[in-house]
Amino acid sequence: MRMMLWLIVLLCPLASALPALAQSKINIEQSFADSLTALPKEELAVAGGFYVPAYSSVAMSQGKLRVDFSVTLSVHNASETQPLVVKRIAYFDTAGKLVESYLKAPVALKPLATVSIFIPTDDVRGGTGANFLVDWAATGEIAEPVAEALMVGGVANAHYAFISQGRPTRTAGKK
Repeated sequence: MRMMLWLIVLLCPLASALPALAQSKINIEQSFADSLTALPKEELAVAGGFYVPAYSSVAMSQGKLRVDFSVTLSVHNASETQPLVVKRIAYFDTAGKLVESYLKAPVALKPLATVSIFIPTDDVRGGTGANFLVDWAATGEIAEPVAEALMVGGVANAHYAFISQGRPTRTAGKK
């Protein structure tokens, strides 16, 4: 028994030194249940989308150093009164290849609610030109939602954080 305890004490620091495993597939419906509401029964008459640049890796020091970043994509319903239907959240790599799709079916955000996707620092599948596409809809006129990516990372004692704002991919308006 004493030998087993000694072995655990010796191996614990090694376990913490191992790279963190990538986050298991997020389930937005469970993780953000408090932010969601029932899908509207009315026709979705207004639709739009965002392209959100994200950077899971950035070249530094004249391209000799690569710094990896965690990425948090947040999609905010900016309306105080209307639910926002999020139809797609898809993550693409530098070559434009789909890395992961985060919704099985559309979800509706409560007014002023938010959902987020987190990509850990050690998940560099997106590369230097990663991006998200977010498609949304609503039953009528609505404040345009906000989609942003927050990147956080560091090297040695230097830490970096920056935000990338989503850009509309199509005009919001009636179908």
